[in-house]
Amino acid sequence: MTNGMDTTISIFSDPKSISDYAEKTLRLVPGLADLHRMVGILLAEKAPANGRILVLGAGGGLELKALAETHPEWRFDGIDPSAAMIHLAKSTLGILAGRVHFHEGYIDDAPEEPFDAAVCLLTLHFLEKPERQRTVNEIFRRLKPGAPFTAAHHSFPNTGADKDKWFARFAAAAAAAGVPLPNMQAMKERLPVLSPTDDEAILREAGFSNIDLFYAALTFKGWACNKPEQITGQ
Repeated sequence: MTNGMDTTISIFSDPKSISDYAEKTLRLVPGLADLHRMVGILLAEKAPANGRILVLGAGGGLELKALAETHPEWRFDGIDPSAAMIHLAKSTLGILAGRVHFHEGYIDDAPEEPFDAAVCLLTLHFLEKPERQRTVNEIFRRLKPGAPFTAAHHSFPNTGADKDKWFARFAAAAAAAGVPLPNMQAMKERLPVLSPTDDEAILREAGFSNIDLFYAALTFKGWACNKPEQITGQ
């Protein structure tokens, strides 16, 4: 993993960051609860009622809780590199945690058997482009033919004045939400944001089809896609 990802893991191991993670995330990500509901709807278009769902970046447990509450027969495998964030997820889920098998680590630590769907929220923007491509490739490989995948994260023009403009907009939105960001320069250096064009290209390169933008909220974008029913050459 990159140094940026290592730094992020250290942040998500900090007791203060963990204690107010849910509150801050709800303020920083516009329409987060609605995003979770939309993800559930999109996955359910193709995932069976008793499906097994891969959740990458599951620490904190917010999306797991939302999906578990609205789809009572789904079972989940949650992957996250932070033991502290996994602990928070279990606390957030309460009795629902019994439907989740947690794995501390990265995509390579996820089970190999094919899943009925996958979701990755607020995670891929921490990965440099080569590692992001590899991670999405591995998600694709772990899905059944036809299985849906949804991803949402920071995605905006990432060069020159455009990059500065969008980071400034995120900082302004954070301040307006009561969560001022103390060091935007450090965030700009640490967060390897890609443009929406590059993010969509990564999904296509991995093999996903029917790629649709379903969520756009200032600096955040979200896509729905699926693994083709038949893979060319297989």
